[in-house]
Amino acid sequence: MLFSSLVFVWYFLPIVFILTSLVPSTKIKNIILLIASIFFYTWGEPKYILLMLFSITLNYTFGIFTNYCKEKKLFFIACVILNLALLGYFKYFNFFVITLNRVFSREILHTRDIALPIGISFYTFQALSYVIDVYRGKTPAQENILKLALYVSFFPQLIAGPIVKYHDVALQLEERKADVEKIAFGIKRFVFGLSKKVLLANTFAGVVDELMREYNRPFTSPALMWGIVILYAMQIYYDFSGYSDMAIGLGKMFGFDFLENFNYPYMATSISDFWRRWHMSLSTWFKEYLYIPLGGNRKGELRTCINLVIVFFCTGLWHGASFSFIFWGLYYAFFLICEKLFLGKLLDKNPVKLINRIYTIFIVLIGWLLFRVDRFKYFFDSLSIMFNIKQSAHDYTLFMFYDKRIIFYLIVGIILCGPIQCIPQIKKYLFNEEKIYVIDAILASALLFVCIMVLVNNTYNPFIYFRF
Repeated sequence: MLFSSLVFVWYFLPIVFILTSLVPSTKIKNIILLIASIFFYTWGEPKYILLMLFSITLNYTFGIFTNYCKEKKLFFIACVILNLALLGYFKYFNFFVITLNRVFSREILHTRDIALPIGISFYTFQALSYVIDVYRGKTPAQENILKLALYVSFFPQLIAGPIVKYHDVALQLEERKADVEKIAFGIKRFVFGLSKKVLLANTFAGVVDELMREYNRPFTSPALMWGIVILYAMQIYYDFSGYSDMAIGLGKMFGFDFLENFNYPYMATSISDFWRRWHMSLSTWFKEYLYIPLGGNRKGELRTCINLVIVFFCTGLWHGASFSFIFWGLYYAFFLICEKLFLGKLLDKNPVKLINRIYTIFIVLIGWLLFRVDRFKYFFDSLSIMFNIKQSAHDYTLFMFYDKRIIFYLIVGIILCGPIQCIPQIKKYLFNEEKIYVIDAILASALLFVCIMVLVNNTYNPFIYFRF
């Protein structure tokens, strides 16, 4: 079930919200939300609901063992291995088999028909967060399996994040309040996120998907190739940040406070700054549970560089079972290492921050091209087109696809991806949870109406991060 679907907006969300609003007890609210979350996941992945329930049971059991048994380290390691084994089998088994067969130039193992369970990367990382927090003594083991099940399966962030760390919501599972102001802000945030997805991301996706089927043609022009990459950068930002806004808004409506997942990443002044702003829940997860345990930046420059390579190798692999994703992660590791060693100091001293932003967005755009294609050949062919200034457009022209409508949406997208929010008054208004103005209600109502009208005539367009 998609957030950006009429079934969710008209039926599922109102019913669940009304039911939870009618009961005062947090315990009963949790049960309602758990049942709703299981139904939500079953609607889209009925055959894999048992896998998620097994993951919950596994981590609940090992959390208890880790908390109370003397051999806590043994149980902890076993739990981590089992979690990664589940993720590895469903997400990486065929990738491993294909790679192995290519290395030995013969079929050593057979691939299998394995469908990737939706959201497995997200809920596995959340489960691991719980077990690690218990092992570290950061939080006691959750003795109520229903509360742990709600943490892992809670429908707002189940499918595509943000990745919620257990210690950030442990107390909220026990007791929370959703007053009128919080609910109103949650509704506003949900509608803004829905508008990002339906009005902007889907519009950009329609053009990108059509053009990317032709991106490896030899007569594609540099202007068109750059246009594709820019539109995709807008698409993936509004698609994923829109989902995160909806998840955070839904959390507010039910009394939960989720941490932000985006902080206008296209306004970053370095690649390091970009990764502090993009998919923040994943970045902080890897920092807290992998980078710092590896030694972080505490053991000299060489060790820091090695740690960055490991973390961003894992970041790329987390996004998908493909060498292009791995290379995408290592691509960012290269620039982060450069910034750690020398480039960061130059960027910090540079008084003209516009140059920093141009450098950052250039690196990010090339990165998105690598992220979007599935073969290295297409990536390098596309790069050769983008930087071949002598090549003319024989097959297509930029403005065959960049019509007035797309140009308008692109201008709106660029303005709303950070520049206008840099104005303090605008930013304060957008994130003000204490007071909802009349203009908020009017704007949210208008946007919701337009979104519903679009959804009535829209085709199926899932969120990009559903496949991760």
